Amino acid sequence: MAKPGFWDDPETARKTVARLQSLKAVVEPVGSLLERSDDARTALELLDEEDDHATRDELHRVLDELANDLDRVELLSLLSGPNDARDCYFHIQAGTGGADAQDWAEMMMRMYLRFFERHGFSAEQLSAKDGEEAGIQSVDLVVRGPYAYGLLSCEMGVHRMERISPFNAQRKRQTSFAAVNVEPEIDDIQINIDWDKDVREDTYRASGKGGQHVNKTSSAVRLTHNPTGVAVQCQNERSQHKNRSIARKMLASRLFQMEEAKRNAELAKAYSEKGQIGWGYRIRTYTLQPYQLVKDERTGHKNPNVQAVLDGDLQAFIDAELRRRLARRSRD
Repeated sequence: MAKPGFWDDPETARKTVARLQSLKAVVEPVGSLLERSDDARTALELLDEEDDHATRDELHRVLDELANDLDRVELLSLLSGPNDARDCYFHIQAGTGGADAQDWAEMMMRMYLRFFERHGFSAEQLSAKDGEEAGIQSVDLVVRGPYAYGLLSCEMGVHRMERISPFNAQRKRQTSFAAVNVEPEIDDIQINIDWDKDVREDTYRASGKGGQHVNKTSSAVRLTHNPTGVAVQCQNERSQHKNRSIARKMLASRLFQMEEAKRNAELAKAYSEKGQIGWGYRIRTYTLQPYQLVKDERTGHKNPNVQAVLDGDLQAFIDAELRRRLARRSRD
């Protein structure tokens, strides 16, 4: 980064900075852990020389901080997959439940944006489709930050919401669903795609909020992979060429992820059953009525503070899933 002309190529520079951030995400917590262990050793030596309450309390405080830091470093060590350190594409799709499901999808988008903000991730919206009555039908984001894919892959699956429906005149309880899909952003992806024969391209005018150029020209691009039926779209950029380029990267990443899923029975199940986005492979239930509780169906982790979770307090659920994966890996 100190070399002259480093910023002459912004895209290459961005990748280098992202790589630096990923390395710091590993090195700095370990460095902090070593510093705190030195503090604990010093406090222990002082305690041997003079056993007083203040020194003992300080030692307990340092040891508690050490335990928390060690737990975080151990969790980071679980993110050792070939794509875990990469940025990712993050997709939310409303499922069964009509207007409630579309409203739930928008609530989920807000929840994850709050989570991204807490963790210093940046999120850029690539495309979105508004709901017919409320909320959104779908949204595509690209999320950038240290270990974005490794952490957010823990959120992939169907999310179920139970509440009194604000769209029901009788105030009945409604169950609605929305799904999260995550793919790593891979520039040098190795997958064969015949862009001329196997991919259909459609252009259209971008909908929703945007500048005048975005909404008045057919700059948005939708790509459909005919053999699999997988479709992606991008409408964020003013240039059709840029939207096409981003959409191609999204499609390649999604097809690559599907190939990877075939080698992983659990992810394969998620892909096959998630198509309905209903009662199939749900990973988490958010209950607002008749009681309040968020429960992860995979790990059993619970949080009765639903509002905190909807405000982005998701780290404990992600940590529990990482530990479950570690335990499963140990059994295998």
